[in-house]
Amino acid sequence: MQHRIIVLGAGYTGAIAAGRLAKRLHREDVAITLVNAEPDFVERVRMHQLATGQDLKPRPFSEMFAGTGVELKLAKVTGLDVDRKTVTVADANGAGSTGPGFGVEELPYDTLVYALGSGWNSQGVPGAAEHAYEIAGRPGALRLRERLARLDAGQTVVVVGGGLTGVEAAAEIAEARPDLDVALAAGGVLGDWLSPKGRAHLRKVFGTLGITVHERTTVTGVEADRVTTADGTTIPAAVTVWATGFVVHPIAKATTLEVTGTGQIVVDATMRSVSHPDVYAVGDAAMAMGPGNKPLRMSCASGTPAAWQTADAIAARLTGGKLPNAPIRYFNQCISLGRKDGLIQYVTADDRAVRAVLTGRLAAVYKELICKGAVWGVANPTFGLPARRRRVTRKPAAAGSAAKEPA
Repeated sequence: MQHRIIVLGAGYTGAIAAGRLAKRLHREDVAITLVNAEPDFVERVRMHQLATGQDLKPRPFSEMFAGTGVELKLAKVTGLDVDRKTVTVADANGAGSTGPGFGVEELPYDTLVYALGSGWNSQGVPGAAEHAYEIAGRPGALRLRERLARLDAGQTVVVVGGGLTGVEAAAEIAEARPDLDVALAAGGVLGDWLSPKGRAHLRKVFGTLGITVHERTTVTGVEADRVTTADGTTIPAAVTVWATGFVVHPIAKATTLEVTGTGQIVVDATMRSVSHPDVYAVGDAAMAMGPGNKPLRMSCASGTPAAWQTADAIAARLTGGKLPNAPIRYFNQCISLGRKDGLIQYVTADDRAVRAVLTGRLAAVYKELICKGAVWGVANPTFGLPARRRRVTRKPAAAGSAAKEPA
């Protein structure tokens, strides 16, 4: 009887976890199913490039997982019962059908990897959901791409949010469309999380690109042609790009899993749910602690090593091997400032900026290598590890029965 592993979500973390598990465990012992609504991999870190008209290389999962034994199920996750150990999915090809239960299927699992990630967060600001554009995923980036292409010279684009996503989006748009008036509304000081050298370079690049910066500005309302700030000021905006953070998929919060107030699944150092031992959460969906007992931030930099940790922990528990003990830490923050400039801010293990930075064209090349390396890591999740697959020694419990913790 095969041990059934279901991975929900095929972003960076889910795809890495699925591929690493497939190359860690014998195919005769496990059945690995990767559930995703789209047939190809989305490079989420490049959505600002997609939005400005750049074309990204297609990366179909059929090629990425060819010969690995991973079964790709194109479906949307609609429900999760962690006590019965089942996932409910709707066939992605059935989108738009109105018949009751059309394309709905229940999938039982023995081990679940929850990697549904996150989406854009309107923060409940009036008008944001109706009028703003987002780049948290491909549909939003393509919608913004189409809108930007129709803008006439001199029109204003306002990017709301002064974090990494907002900074990269503003710089990319300003470089691609120098005929537009691009502005950034930041709740604090521009680049306030960076070192003094990092802030200075960011401000210099924004100045060169002609980006207007509204610092210490909280947007409290969005309309079709403007945004309103907390002090009553209105800023013209033919297009508003919303980049104020992310919110996790809501399904976990509707289960009996222990979650945070924001819906993230609380996990231990091996990315295992503290309430349900047959569930692992990885990436943005997980509340995992890093160095200094600080939560890991939502990022590819956190998600990739967490995915390795998840797969290795599952494999170890199933085969009687040694559990991984590699604390996740940070080394730098990589920021693209258009295609010709960049900023690499070096950080402490717990993600605090240090004095050292890398800037300019060399930093842009560095960031591009990081992006390419992230995709390569998805397709090569066991690079540098022994190729030998281990045999499963733990037998799966019947669906709905209590899981027994292996020794």
